[in-house]
Amino acid sequence: MRSIIYLFIALLFSCTSCKSQGNNSFQEAEPIHIERFDQALFQLIESDDPSLQARLLRDYPDMLEVIGKGILNMQSTDMPGFFDRLVNYYSEPTLKDLYHDAISLYDSIEDIEQQLGSGFAYLKASFPSMQTPKIYMHVSGLNQNVLVAENLLSISIDKYMGKTYPLYLDFFYNYQLETMQRSHIAPDYLSGWLLSEYPFTGKENVLLERMIYEGKIKYLVSQALPEMEHADLMGYTEADMEWCRENEKTIWKAIIERKHLYTPDHLTTGKYFERTPSLFLSPDAPGNLGVWIGWQIIQKYVKETAVTPEELMRQTDAQSILTASKYKPF
Repeated sequence: MRSIIYLFIALLFSCTSCKSQGNNSFQEAEPIHIERFDQALFQLIESDDPSLQARLLRDYPDMLEVIGKGILNMQSTDMPGFFDRLVNYYSEPTLKDLYHDAISLYDSIEDIEQQLGSGFAYLKASFPSMQTPKIYMHVSGLNQNVLVAENLLSISIDKYMGKTYPLYLDFFYNYQLETMQRSHIAPDYLSGWLLSEYPFTGKENVLLERMIYEGKIKYLVSQALPEMEHADLMGYTEADMEWCRENEKTIWKAIIERKHLYTPDHLTTGKYFERTPSLFLSPDAPGNLGVWIGWQIIQKYVKETAVTPEELMRQTDAQSILTASKYKPF
């Protein structure tokens, strides 16, 4: 089985308040059914009925294994006390209330299933050999946001309770709340699967390589979900997006003049991919500017070269992509 990937995805995208220019021909695709592991597990937590353990093992063996490894630090459902620890973890009063609120808010998910149907139809057409995974929902207690394993993809719905959810206001900043909304579930599913199918193979401490990789993922999600506003995909406010649009030249100039593009410094590079405002560049700069710039480069690259999505992902030379893009926001 593929190694399990645990991803806290901060989705980022760019441009102005315009919408993505993706292919709308997949909007009528069949919805994708989401397996409601979250609901089934909550029945066990509320009742602590041992007979439900056997049902969960029968219906959701892979999800139990992933939850065990990713959240409970238990390597197998066969370990003694597995279900005791599972029930105890989710029975903590605050978490149990959050769990109840999450499955109540997401009792109906037809809109998300339709978005995923359209999004995965685009990915399947663009990457014919790519398999569509079985898709689940879970609750992690604000822990593992996206779980990916072999032919399995799950989202933790308690991370998408909306900007005004009371519990969030005690733990998260306003800029974090922009991505903790229903509208980010489908993009996070698609990003999680793309990240697992095309893992990063470059040098993580080199800004250009990370920008190009992140930009590819964000570009593909924007094409798969063309109805979504760019600001929403980016997790930006309209003011954030306007700032980026007006200051694109300034951002790029600062990167070049400070020699950040190629310098292999992990701390400096990391600043460009944090959700926190980019105060090291400007008091008004939003976070994730590395992804924003990366997406601009990829959009230019696709326009200049007319590459297919498969060709885009096969090209791993970041410098070649930058050169061919002719990206110069001056």
